[in-house]
Amino acid sequence: MASDRPKNEPAKTAAEAREERLKAALKANMARRKAQARARAKPETEQTED
Repeated sequence: MASDRPKNEPAKTAAEAREERLKAALKANMARRKAQARARAKPETEQTED
């Protein structure tokens, strides 16, 4: 498995690859922060202790 892109698609430049990585990281970070905010918004009685 050398590549996930189709054979006819040109290789990405370093800048494009970096932008794609940053975009994915930002999306993951925002999802994590939203989950944290939802968890904090819940009343204390619903939280379980580990």
